[in-house]
Amino acid sequence: MAGIALFGATGMIGSRILGEALDRGHDVLAVVRDTSRLTTAHPALRLVTGNVLEPSSVLSAADGQDVVVSAVGGGHGDAAGHLATAEPGTRALVAGLRALGRGVAGPRLISVGGAGPLRTSDGKLLWDTEGLPGPLLQIMHAHGDALDYLRTVSDVRWTVISPSALVGPGSRTGTYRSALDDLIVGEDGKSRISTEDFAVAVVDEIEHARHLDSRFTVGY
Repeated sequence: MAGIALFGATGMIGSRILGEALDRGHDVLAVVRDTSRLTTAHPALRLVTGNVLEPSSVLSAADGQDVVVSAVGGGHGDAAGHLATAEPGTRALVAGLRALGRGVAGPRLISVGGAGPLRTSDGKLLWDTEGLPGPLLQIMHAHGDALDYLRTVSDVRWTVISPSALVGPGSRTGTYRSALDDLIVGEDGKSRISTEDFAVAVVDEIEHARHLDSRFTVGY
């Protein structure tokens, strides 16, 4: 079983990743800014205070772990929050992992990305869709900037997992489809996945490491 340092464990996606990882027998160190927000209790769960924007917090949390997972968002619909955390947090994560001095032999980084830079059926990127509101575009590009930065990193093993266009609480079916750069759309014409099944995909990647140094996406 893996040792996992999880940033963002109290969020909509992070809390599902936490539950899925614990249910599957992994040891989780949840790194949160406010420990009172995490009420989950489990023998395999430890809780520490930290900040994804601080490389020292990343270094401390990552030491001795197999994987560092970042599910840190910026708040639902909060463009300023995403701009402040997506790319800056990714840089801090890499800096903290580099400080371990183990290179590609150190803990892997798995980061929750965005759907914006996924290719749609017309060959354009999702963020080029006409009529998208400004704040949503800012959020999409914030996560795109984080992905662009990771694509320059060769001394830390990383993976970005992008959700479908629509992701939200729902049912855990344990099934999903995956692709590298193309937005996944179901037979109903919708691109969606539940946070529960997204968490399944994240923990599957923790266990099997199928997408090293790359981005992939999941959906129904």
